[in-house]
Amino acid sequence: MNNKKKKKTHVPFRLNMLFFVVFLLFSVLILRLGELQIVFGDDFKREIQRTEDVTVNNPVPRGKMFDRNGKVIVDNTPLNAITYTKTQKSTQKEMIDTAKKLAKLITMDTSKVPIRDKKDYWILKHPKEAKAKITKKEWDLFKEKKLDDKQIYKKQLDRVTDDEINSIQGKELETLAIYTQFNSGYALTPHIVKNKDVTPEEFAIVSENLESLPGVDTTTDWDRKYAFEDTLKSILGDVSSSQSGLPKELLDKYLARDYSRNDRVGTSYLEKKYEDVLHGQKAKVKNVTDKSGNILSTEVVSEGKRGKDLVLTVNMDLQLQTEKIIEEEMWSAKQKPNTGLLDRAFVVVMDPHTGEILTMAGKQIGKNKKTGKTEMQDYALGNFTSSYNVGSAVKGATILTGYKTGAIKPGSIQVDEPIKIKGTQVKKSWKTFGAINDLRALQVSSNVYMFKTAIAIAGGHYKYNQPIDLDYSAFETMRRSFSQFGLGSRTGIDLPGETAGVTGTEKKPGLLMDLAIGQYDMYTPLQLAQYVSTIANGGNRIQPHIVKQIREPVMENNELGPIIDDIQPKVLNHIDMKDQWIKRVQEGFRMVMQVGDGTAVSYFKSAPYHPAGKTGTAQAFYYGKDRSKWGTPVMNLSLVSFAPSDNPEVAIAVLVPWAYQGNTGPSINNIIGRRVLDAYFNLKKTGQATETTDTNQNNQ
Repeated sequence: MNNKKKKKTHVPFRLNMLFFVVFLLFSVLILRLGELQIVFGDDFKREIQRTEDVTVNNPVPRGKMFDRNGKVIVDNTPLNAITYTKTQKSTQKEMIDTAKKLAKLITMDTSKVPIRDKKDYWILKHPKEAKAKITKKEWDLFKEKKLDDKQIYKKQLDRVTDDEINSIQGKELETLAIYTQFNSGYALTPHIVKNKDVTPEEFAIVSENLESLPGVDTTTDWDRKYAFEDTLKSILGDVSSSQSGLPKELLDKYLARDYSRNDRVGTSYLEKKYEDVLHGQKAKVKNVTDKSGNILSTEVVSEGKRGKDLVLTVNMDLQLQTEKIIEEEMWSAKQKPNTGLLDRAFVVVMDPHTGEILTMAGKQIGKNKKTGKTEMQDYALGNFTSSYNVGSAVKGATILTGYKTGAIKPGSIQVDEPIKIKGTQVKKSWKTFGAINDLRALQVSSNVYMFKTAIAIAGGHYKYNQPIDLDYSAFETMRRSFSQFGLGSRTGIDLPGETAGVTGTEKKPGLLMDLAIGQYDMYTPLQLAQYVSTIANGGNRIQPHIVKQIREPVMENNELGPIIDDIQPKVLNHIDMKDQWIKRVQEGFRMVMQVGDGTAVSYFKSAPYHPAGKTGTAQAFYYGKDRSKWGTPVMNLSLVSFAPSDNPEVAIAVLVPWAYQGNTGPSINNIIGRRVLDAYFNLKKTGQATETTDTNQNNQ
């Protein structure tokens, strides 16, 4: 009995202890909860409500380009576009699911899906098969940490077969193409998924289903539109696509200037040179997100503004007519014998007083990349990126250099006769003229007069079939003088990629004489235009430019806004020559085209605008596209001119490399030059040659 009582007394004691311990634990819990709520409650509340402001820049259309008379050359054409904005919490599964839904609504180009993306996608969709591609030994090495995740994954990639890659077909492949675009964007930044050939039906059905397509949106994008197709295309330049985005080599530069990685930028020539002007001011949108990355609200910080517009110096009417003339005369010349290597021609028309390029035309015969057919292609950029022997067109610079060095004086007489230096071949003019002065030498294009002038510059004394001792510093003397006109030096045009030409490296008596007649160093067509402009305007080497004005953009179609910057003429240097010397060369150039047996009289004497100029024929060697013909002797034809001769308002340079083989061929340089000058002065009659139409005079 006593034992039973003891047990009963012991059991309630244990229960009481248990209840007491539970009581203590609940007390501690209540105290802790109270501490969290009362002491730290506000801190945790603020943490839960914490948001993040993320500002996103949205691109705007680029600025337009107009010709000098207000005609639109480059515009923006609107495009229906489908975009995707990845949030900070977007998962791979969610993006693939959305891509699959979108693939049912649109047709997606799959031709550009990278092989690597196909492999990644296959591994993602076939995890068991992908795991089986790793051997047991390799998994053991992985467990032993002798192989890491990247190494294992690389082995899986390497072992995905072509059959497995090619198993991704149809809508699944379109899903992958869409997912690839989704994945290439950046968080909270709209990324173009498709903007080419988006049909109205696709645009409408995607717009109707946006609620079931998280991150997807429809908008209006833009693309560059070239009003005159390929005309001047090589100079206008290119813009990157939204897929290619920023060029890799300039990535850091653009990112530092607030660009996004998928922004479109100018990648060549005018589009690249004036990127800062054309790019515009981005629209800034502030997205407020919670700490999970959910967008709570969106606020427009600043409206975007289309890029500023460029007004070019080019007259598109003259440009188009010039290109037509080049094409017609090249095809015509190609019908004649010995013109098999003729494949290009260049024309630059320039205001000799302002440096404004009225026309920069270049054409090249080549194969169409799509059809394989032979066609005439734009090669305007060749006017300043390619150089050639130009022949006698440079003789004005030779005469003026002779005056400056004292080798000759205005009116100096020299005998035009075959030149023979011991150990060299005979060098002569195209015809023997006997005793002639400097003006006559220009009029009939005497080589010998220039040879003897160059010998005198070098301090030499010529005797038939005798060795001659020359001071070879004459090469530098002549080149320094020529560069004052722009020959052999960059013209300074406002376009990237200009070449200075090619300077010969050897120094021999015969080569010095060749330099004097334009058959040694090589010059660009644009350098010829600057050279003849320098003579035409009385000695000022003017910097050529193709941008005339920068203007504010306006919303109205094809309307010019207020002027921001009006590009003024810039004199690079004044040639160190007496005015009467320059006027004498101007007179010699007039005689070439208007007096007696001048080399261009038969083409220009009848011109009512009374031009002056100089023709050129250079014995050169072919180095064009057909490498099997490299080194073939050919004739380059050139022409420089200005008009009217007594009051120059326009200067022109024509260069036709590799015009023909042999001693005679078509004078395509003179024919093109005459027709282009005719076109200029005919347009002038209608007031369309040089005036700039201004639709907003009151805004200036």
